[in-house]
Amino acid sequence: MATKSSHSHSSSSSKGERKIHKVMKEHKSGTLKSGSGKKVQSRKQAVAIALSEARKSGAKVPKKKSS
Repeated sequence: MATKSSHSHSSSSSKGERKIHKVMKEHKSGTLKSGSGKKVQSRKQAVAIALSEARKSGAKVPKKKSS
């Protein structure tokens, strides 16, 4: 008996997932830039940019953790 996976990465991926995937791909290729125009070196900064852009596009992304 086969069970369904809760994560499907087919064409039904959410708007947020696609945006995050795109930004992380840019970071990996070295073309991602911050708001000031400098290239992003840090993975953490790339994740923050990805989540921020996903929120702007209206995707359901968990809220920022307050420190």
